[in-house]
Amino acid sequence: MPFSTIIGHRSTIGSLQTAAARQRLAHAYLFHGEEAIGKRTTALCFTQALLCEQHSSESLDACGGCRSCQQIDVRTHPDYFLIEPDRELATPQIKIEQIREIEQHIIYRPLIGERKVCMIDDADRLTIGAANALLKTLEEPPDHSLFLLITSRPAALPATIRSRCQALRFATPPRTDVEAAVILKREIHPTDARFLAMISEGRLGEALSTDLKAARTQQQEMIKLVSPSFLRSVTNVLTAAESLAKGDRASETLSWIARWIRDLIIVQIGGDREQLLYVDEIPALERDARHAPTDALLNLLREIEDTQQQATRHLNLHMALENILLKFRDAIVTPAPQPA
Repeated sequence: MPFSTIIGHRSTIGSLQTAAARQRLAHAYLFHGEEAIGKRTTALCFTQALLCEQHSSESLDACGGCRSCQQIDVRTHPDYFLIEPDRELATPQIKIEQIREIEQHIIYRPLIGERKVCMIDDADRLTIGAANALLKTLEEPPDHSLFLLITSRPAALPATIRSRCQALRFATPPRTDVEAAVILKREIHPTDARFLAMISEGRLGEALSTDLKAARTQQQEMIKLVSPSFLRSVTNVLTAAESLAKGDRASETLSWIARWIRDLIIVQIGGDREQLLYVDEIPALERDARHAPTDALLNLLREIEDTQQQATRHLNLHMALENILLKFRDAIVTPAPQPA
């Protein structure tokens, strides 16, 4: 598909086109950035452009309709190889056998195009053995080869692999571009498109795949959870934290709470209300913003971020959620007046 179908990433695409036009393409690129923002799609378009039977030498792009472009779409092109972790595994990995198999193909000249392209998605999932095997190929790559490594966790890749790739960082597309794409592709109301763009934080892939009805339901549940009337009862807090943790929803709930806290801070400092996720709850936000100390809210945001970063280290998310809800309760719930 042509580069024009990609949302955002104009400068990155331009740099690839310029390098190709000047015949200065690196032998390996590392596409990195947040999840679901278009890294893999750009890599696929780039591969099609390089191998397209119709592309012009002046402006590298894919036609999207020739035999080569179609073969890449269905993964049958003899000069295109895709390596990715087995999504069925509890801990998806790219194994050394997969790299060995590619090595046997990449050494031979291309069958159709001018080069052979190997795309490695979720490259941070390479096992140590697979990474070492790939490193040997990257150190002495065949002239006709091009490797495209894709990851949202570049730091998880060995430094030796990173150093042998030209890194291209992908930034999150503007929210308005994501909204427009969601309206077009999902054919939904602009209000819902804005909501999906906000909760996905600009990750287009996530905005396009999120269940809108389920997300709206979660939003309403969170509005109740963070309301002073609900939080006033410690029993409510403890029961809710236990129920959400048992339902494996603790991490998800922390994300929703963080969004509410960010909205509170925006209201407190008189920020741009176009940035509010809970735009229909402004009266409630203004009410809570009057009571909550900004420093306490900022500390809670930092604590939520730290908790989410440590979530893969067997952290007790139940206790973490319970603790954050209690601290949030302390920040916004006005103590009941004591009898005289």
